[in-house]
Amino acid sequence: MEDGQHMWRLAKDSAVLDLNSSYSYILWCRDFSATSTIARIGGEPAGFVTGYTRPDRPNTLMIWQVAVSSDFRGHGLAKTMLNELADRTNALRLETTITDDNDASNRLFQSFAEQRDANCERSALITPDLYPDGHDTEYLYEIAPL
Repeated sequence: MEDGQHMWRLAKDSAVLDLNSSYSYILWCRDFSATSTIARIGGEPAGFVTGYTRPDRPNTLMIWQVAVSSDFRGHGLAKTMLNELADRTNALRLETTITDDNDASNRLFQSFAEQRDANCERSALITPDLYPDGHDTEYLYEIAPL
């Protein structure tokens, strides 16, 4: 559970992720450690991926957040973590949601799909009319088969 504080800091420092409460990251580490990971380089927290298997589709790994410290970007760490989680969970499908303005995540998941020789379908999932705070559309990426 101690990794939750590092995940919260990495998410906060990213300046692009929706920051959840520190409490939620700590609970995430307790309840979803099998489908999440944190990377350390030289003992320093360098990045994380949070995910869960969908209750109605247990072979689908839903990725919630991906963060890499600015000190460690550009070296493929995010894709390495995604591959590790996909392999560890034996997922047949991977899903995530991304806004149009998140170029890094859009490139990451397209590249992940290409590397896995998987189809990557994109469709609007959560539109602004569903949000109480004017959030941008979250597009669902469905990547399969893994």
